[in-house]
Amino acid sequence: MADSTTQTQSAPALPGAHELFSPEIFLEALDARLADLHDPREIRKATVALLTDARNAAMADLEAGFATHPRAARETVRAIASMTDGIVIAIHHVATTRLHPLQAGSEGEKLAVLAVGGYGRAEMAPASDVDLLFLTPYKITAWAESVVESMLYMMWDLKLKIGHSIRSVDDCLRLGAGDMTIRTSLVEHRLVTGHAPLAQELRDRLWSELFAKTVPEFVEAKLEERDARHKRQGGQRYVLEPNIKEGKGGLRDLQTLYWIAKYIHRVDRAVELVDLGVFTRDEHLAFWQAEDFLWAVRCHLHLIAGRPADVLSFDMQVEVARRMGYRDSSARRGVEYFMQDYFRHATRVGELTRVFLTVLESRHVRNAPILGRLFRRRRKLKAGFVDQYGRLSIADEAEFLADPLNILRLFEEALRTGILIHPDAMRLVSANLQLIDDGVRNDPEAIRIFMDLLLKHGNPERSLRRMNELGALAAFIPEFEPVVAMMQFNVYHHFTVDEHSIQCVAALAAIERGEHPSDLPLSSEIMQAGINRRVLYLATLLHDIGKGRPEDHSILGARIARRIATRFRFPQDDIDTVEWLVRNHLLMSDVAQKRDISDPRTLRDFAKAVKTRKRLDMLLVLTVCDIRGVGPGTWNNWKAALLRKLHEETARVLENGMEELNRDRRQNEAKRSLRHMLVANGWEARQIRTELGRHYDNYWPGLPTETQAAFAELLDGIGADDIRIDLRADHDRDATRAAFVLADHPGIFSRLAGALTLMTANVVDARTYTTRDGYATAVFWIQDADGRPFSEDKLPRLRQTILRTLMGEIVAREAFASRDKPKKRNREFRFPTHITFDNEGSDIYTIIEVDTRDRPGLLYDLTRTLAANHIQIVSAVIATFGAQVVDSFYVKDMFGLKMHSESKRDQLEKKLRAAISDGAKRAEA
Repeated sequence: MADSTTQTQSAPALPGAHELFSPEIFLEALDARLADLHDPREIRKATVALLTDARNAAMADLEAGFATHPRAARETVRAIASMTDGIVIAIHHVATTRLHPLQAGSEGEKLAVLAVGGYGRAEMAPASDVDLLFLTPYKITAWAESVVESMLYMMWDLKLKIGHSIRSVDDCLRLGAGDMTIRTSLVEHRLVTGHAPLAQELRDRLWSELFAKTVPEFVEAKLEERDARHKRQGGQRYVLEPNIKEGKGGLRDLQTLYWIAKYIHRVDRAVELVDLGVFTRDEHLAFWQAEDFLWAVRCHLHLIAGRPADVLSFDMQVEVARRMGYRDSSARRGVEYFMQDYFRHATRVGELTRVFLTVLESRHVRNAPILGRLFRRRRKLKAGFVDQYGRLSIADEAEFLADPLNILRLFEEALRTGILIHPDAMRLVSANLQLIDDGVRNDPEAIRIFMDLLLKHGNPERSLRRMNELGALAAFIPEFEPVVAMMQFNVYHHFTVDEHSIQCVAALAAIERGEHPSDLPLSSEIMQAGINRRVLYLATLLHDIGKGRPEDHSILGARIARRIATRFRFPQDDIDTVEWLVRNHLLMSDVAQKRDISDPRTLRDFAKAVKTRKRLDMLLVLTVCDIRGVGPGTWNNWKAALLRKLHEETARVLENGMEELNRDRRQNEAKRSLRHMLVANGWEARQIRTELGRHYDNYWPGLPTETQAAFAELLDGIGADDIRIDLRADHDRDATRAAFVLADHPGIFSRLAGALTLMTANVVDARTYTTRDGYATAVFWIQDADGRPFSEDKLPRLRQTILRTLMGEIVAREAFASRDKPKKRNREFRFPTHITFDNEGSDIYTIIEVDTRDRPGLLYDLTRTLAANHIQIVSAVIATFGAQVVDSFYVKDMFGLKMHSESKRDQLEKKLRAAISDGAKRAEA
C-alpha cells in the first residue's frame, strides 16, 4: 500500500462539475473497474480508457457551461485545472497502489506531485500544457522512477501534453538559483497529490533560502523579460492581430505582476494586494475583469483551433466575437465591438502595471528609471509639481484637485519639462475624471492649455497618448470617447482609430520639426512657409472622429469638428476650415490614387472642390499625415509622387486659372519636352518628326516624358511581328516600369495584366494607347509583394513569362487556378462589391470604378471581361487598401465613344460582377 503519510490535495470541486472532480467518488469507481485485473498493461489500458471517457464527458460539460457565460472564463479555467487534478490524482493512485505498491518504504521513498506554472496557479485553457514537478526528498529511487514512468505513459496515452521534471528539494533550490525560468515556475507550485510534508518543505525553504534573498534580482529579471517580450510582439498595444498571452497588455503582463507580488509578499490571490496597499479596490476590480476577459478569449481560441492558440488572427477574431455574443449593428461589425473591448482591457492592464511598478519603486524593491532625469530638458517645475524619483508628481493632492484645470496642466508640464508623469499622479487623474465637466470644457484657460499641448512644445504625441490612456482626452473632448480603442476590421489600418489619430498628429509634428526634408520636401516647405497651425493640428486630431456610426464618417466628423472648434472659440473662418478639412480629408488621397490625374477634367473638378491655395496646402499635409499614420510601410514614393503631381497641377490652376488645363497647350508642352529629350539622345530631326506624328492627341498629356522617350526607342524600326519590352526600376515611384510595344489587337491589356499577375506583380498604374500606324503602346507600373520595385535578378524571368503569355504558350486563366487563393487570415474581411459608371469625371472617357475584395487574379478577370465586351481600356488606376482594391478604368466603347447606353452599362455591370464572383469561387475552391 501507499505510505500512510501521503496526502492528496486538489482544487475544490466547482458547482455542476463532472464526477472526475471528486477523487473520493472517482477513485472508488476506478478501483472497482481494476479489481480483477493483474497484468500491468491491462491495468494501464483500462485506466486510460476510463479516464478518456470521463475526460471527454467532463470537457463536454465544461464547454456547454462555458457557452452559457462566454465572456467570463474564471470558473472554466479553474474547472479545467480541477479536472486535470482529478486525472493526475487517479493516475498517481493507480501507479502507487496497483502498478508499484510500496509495502514498507524507506525515508527516501517519498514522492509529491506538484503542479507548476499556469497549472500551478490552477488556471488552464482547454489545450494548455500540464506542467508537473515530481518531487523527491533526496536522489530519485528506483520505486519513484517506476511510478513517474508509469504515470507519464498513461498521461501520454491520454494525449495530454506534459511538461515534467523530477527533482529533489535541494535540486529545486540549486537550479532555481541559477535559472530564472525554473525559479518562476517554482513561484507557482501547488501540491496535487502525494507526500504533503515534502511539498511543504519545498515551500518553506524556497521562501527562506532563495526568494527572500533575491527579490530585486527577480523583479528586474521579470521586467526585462517583459520588455523583451513586448519588443518581440511589436512593441504596440494596438497591433491588429495581438497575441493575447505574450502581447502588450496581455495575460502574461498580469501574470508577471502576480509572480512578483507572490515572490515578495507570498500572496496566493491578487485580491490580497489590496490589503497590502498595492492596488485600490477599483484597480483590483479592473485586474479581475481584464484577467477574466482575456482568459475567456484564450479559451475560445483553444476550442476553435483544437490546440494551443494565442494569436487573435483576423479569421479567429470573427469566430471568437461570435462565440462571445458580439453582434453586428448597422454601423459596425460585432468583431469591431469585440476588439474595442479587448484593447480597452489591454490599456487597463498597462495602467495597472504602471501603478504596480511605482509601488515597487517607492518600497525600494526596484530601481527607479533614470532615463527621464538624464535626457530631459532641465527646467524648473511650476508651482504644485514636484520631481519624485525622476518622475513628475503632485505636491499636494487636495490642492491639486481643488482646481480641475490642474489635470490638464499636469500633461502640459510633463510635455514642457520632458519628465515622465509619476504613476501616482496618473492614478489620481484616473480617479477624478468627473472633475472635467462642461464648465472645464468651456473654460478659455482649459482650452488654451489644451491647444498649447498641441502647438507649443513640439511633440504633442506623448501627452495625447497618456491623456487618452487615462481617459482625460475623452473627458475633455467627449466626442472622442466612441473612437477610443475602436478597431477597424481591415488589414489596411494598423492601429485603432484613437491611436491612428495620435500617430497622425505625431507625423505632423515631425514634419514641422523638420525631420523629413528629403522624404517630404513639399509638406516641409508648406509648414516652413507658414500655415494656420491651430486649424491643421485640430483637424488632424479630429479627422476620423466620426467613425463607427452608420453615417459617412467624413460628413458626421465634419459636424462634430465644427462643434468642437466652436467650443474652442476659434474664429469663424477657422471653424469653417476645420470643418472643410475633416469633411474632405479623403478627397486628395482618393483623387490621387483612384483617378487619372493627367486628365484635365479630374484636375478641374478637384480645383473647384478645393477653391483656395491655403486649403490645398493644408489638405496635402493632412493627407500625407493620414497615410503615414496608417502604419509602417503604407507611405511610399508612389503615393508621394501622385500627391506632389496633383498638388503642383492644382496649384497652377488655382493661381493661373483654368486655362492651365487647355488640352492643346498641354499637348504642345509634352511634345516639346520629348523633342528636347530625343535630341539629347542623338535622334535626327526626321526621326523625331515621325515619332511626334505617330500618336493620337490623348497620348501626350497622360505619360511622363521619360516613358514617352522609352516608347520612342521601342517603336523605332519595329516590325509587324515584333514584341518589344522595356523593364526598369522607377525609384521615384517605388515601382518597376514595364513598357510594351506590339501590333495592336483586342485583349492586349488583359493578357499583359495576366502575365504580370502570374509573376505576383501588383499593378499600381497602367496606360495603353494605339499609334496611328497600328501598334499598341502599353505601360504598367508594378511592385513586388513588399511594395517595392522588382529586383534586377527577377526581371529576365518576368520578361520570359510575359513573352510566353503574349505568344499563347501560357494561358493565364488556367495558370491562376492554383495561384489565386486568398490568405486564410483575410477571408473574413467583408468588402461588398460596388461598380460605378461615371460619364462626368472625364471629358472623353467613361470611368468604370470597381471597389471589391482584392485577390491575385482580379485585374485579369476584370480586364478580360471588358475586352470580351469590346470595351477599350485607355488607362487603369489601381488603389489597394490592404485586402480591399479600387480599380478605375478609363474606357471607350467599340466606336470610340463614352458608354451612354444605360442598358449596356447594366449588362456590363452584371458581367463584371459575375467575373468577380466566379473568380472568388475559383480561388476558394
